[in-house]
Amino acid sequence: MSKQLLSMTLIALLLSAALGSVPGPFAVAARKRKPPKGALVLFRGKNLDQWVARDGKSPPQWKIEDGVMTAAGGYLRSKQRFTDFHLHLEFWVPHLPDKKGQSRGNSGIYLQGRYEIQILDSYGIEKPGKGDCGALYRQAAPLVNACKPPEKWQSYDIHFRMPRVDGDGRITEPGRLTAFQNGKRIHENVAFTQTTGSGFLDKNHGTPGPIVLQFHGDPVRYRNVWIVTGPPKL
Repeated sequence: MSKQLLSMTLIALLLSAALGSVPGPFAVAARKRKPPKGALVLFRGKNLDQWVARDGKSPPQWKIEDGVMTAAGGYLRSKQRFTDFHLHLEFWVPHLPDKKGQSRGNSGIYLQGRYEIQILDSYGIEKPGKGDCGALYRQAAPLVNACKPPEKWQSYDIHFRMPRVDGDGRITEPGRLTAFQNGKRIHENVAFTQTTGSGFLDKNHGTPGPIVLQFHGDPVRYRNVWIVTGPPKL
């Protein structure tokens, strides 16, 4: 190989790595977004001291390696409970070409333990539905398919306003959320009054709840999880 051809090949590999299209030693991870001042960091890559298992008291079973936590052995539940907030997290779904539908890298984020934003390998789907990645599960499909291919780091930024209730717990104002996936708006001020199915936690709308990360049998990875409490930007 000539020196000129070798140089061109190396340049092409480096450019491809910068775009995240080359695996192995040339791969470049998506840049992490730095938590803003005042954010509560729920996972910074070192330990799970902000989390417990599904029962709310047992130690979590998720694995940590190279600053990343991988779903395993049950749900992960934040020790703290929240009302209104902006949640940021980054996730990675495995490449499972022999699987279909809900078996392709399934996980999810339960806001207040009640309302799930789906995580799934939905790359390439022309019109995502209410069960695809980015959906408010079974309630609202994402506006666009913002998914990257599997095995690429992706991000969610979720602005959440919980439902308002009266003294008897009846909803007087629906909950609302605006969400971005990989910087693209996938929900805009969506109103909701229902939990996802029975809800992970309970149906006590208008009360604080934890952030819950789902283990659905697939080794979905997470990193850089932080939350800013207060009125969201809807």
